[in-house]
Amino acid sequence: MDLGVLTVPLGERPLEDTLDYLADLGVDAVELGCGGFPGSDHLDPDTLLEDPDERATLDTTLDDRDLSISALATHNNPLHPDDDRADRADRELRRAIRLADALDVAAVTCFSGLPGGSPEDVTPNWITAPWPPEHADALAYQWDRATEYWTDVAALAAEHGVDVAIEMHPNTLAHEPHALARLRDATNERVGANVDPSHLYWQGIDPVATIRWLGERDAIHHVHAKDTELYESRQRTRGVLDTTAYDRPAERSWLFRTVGYGHGEQHWKRIVTALRLVGYDGAVSIEHEDALTSPQEGLEKAVELLDRVLLESEPGEAFWA
Repeated sequence: MDLGVLTVPLGERPLEDTLDYLADLGVDAVELGCGGFPGSDHLDPDTLLEDPDERATLDTTLDDRDLSISALATHNNPLHPDDDRADRADRELRRAIRLADALDVAAVTCFSGLPGGSPEDVTPNWITAPWPPEHADALAYQWDRATEYWTDVAALAAEHGVDVAIEMHPNTLAHEPHALARLRDATNERVGANVDPSHLYWQGIDPVATIRWLGERDAIHHVHAKDTELYESRQRTRGVLDTTAYDRPAERSWLFRTVGYGHGEQHWKRIVTALRLVGYDGAVSIEHEDALTSPQEGLEKAVELLDRVLLESEPGEAFWA
């Protein structure tokens, strides 16, 4: 497995400085923002698509530091009920797929998106229960929209030989493993998961069980390393669907944390073991969104822990069996 980093928190640094810093930390791969919420601080997607010399320069820049690109990240909502917002997200996603092919990058990380609850809605509508009945009707409408859209995107991904790794994120349609599998079954095998444990923890979903379940379906295309700390005393009265602003961390029932600060090293060993058991040998890409530490400190502590727990060598024969 490769130790990776999503470089978005380092966007104020030039690409070369960022890569030097990460290479010195012992990082193997980078995940680069390519539009949407991650932005594109470290690459110019349009220029790279149009100019093979620019792609060659990027390849050399990475090779000189023994780094590779694990994925291009473009997290946005291509199913947004506002046509302009949906069109922009769609263009960015399709551009990322074409660029990944041009750069020989295996995956694009993204969200499934979330429609409104009806053709008249102007705001995305996250359905969390099937009752009253209009919510079940809204969910059925959303799945019709998502299936039509993602069938077309999945065909583009297959044409370019690129995996689309969807992050199971609340406030999106495919926010849990069964929904992700449903979307994959409705499209093709290029649609799979970017497994990010942080969004599973606070939904009460076990990341280890998720890895085993999705792994049995060959549906894991990429992995994020981000932790979540759960505050049971707050959850007793707030629950887990906490709308408290992220800049008020002491009041929240859960909080995104640096790897190891929500769940300890032994837990992350279980995650890595589950990945090995299902045959995943790609990048485990650190995503820093910890409000209690700087990006640099958070990344360095995550690298330190994951460097101890990631499995690098191929297992030998079971000589003891």
